[in-house]
Amino acid sequence: MDLSNYIRTINDFPKPGIVFKDITPLLNSPEATSACLEQLLELLGDRKIDKVVGIESRGFFFATLLAHKLQAGFIPIRKPGKLPHKIIRRSYALEYGDDHIEMHEDAIEKGDLILLHDDVLATGGTAKAACELIEHLGGVIVQCNFLMELEFLNGRDKIAGYDVQSVLKF
Repeated sequence: MDLSNYIRTINDFPKPGIVFKDITPLLNSPEATSACLEQLLELLGDRKIDKVVGIESRGFFFATLLAHKLQAGFIPIRKPGKLPHKIIRRSYALEYGDDHIEMHEDAIEKGDLILLHDDVLATGGTAKAACELIEHLGGVIVQCNFLMELEFLNGRDKIAGYDVQSVLKF
């Protein structure tokens, strides 16, 4: 199944000059969602995972499905002010500004094998900040996987030391 047929391109969102890749048509198709999940799992192979970390918010969709399939825990990385317990925080640059992400400071135990998932790898800033949070808590990143990668933004360069995989490349 060609999953690129389920990605809608929206120009000038969230601001002029940005080309947004919308995954809601994919999520609206049970067949495409299932095929995408299987392709993400194939990228991982048979490696053991203790916890899947998903980045807010679109990363949550497949991160929770991956965690379920892998019989692993799920950990959300969220935008500031959304988590109710003690947190750690990292700043990062977006292709259209700056932001922060947070996770609970007790979410990962030293040595936990981690799969980091997000819907898109763009500039790599969010993924790099997420990797820093995970490693700060002692997690071992087995793979960073993405539904899609915007290759022209060279985000892979920011997380070059990791196994980086993506189902679709634009």
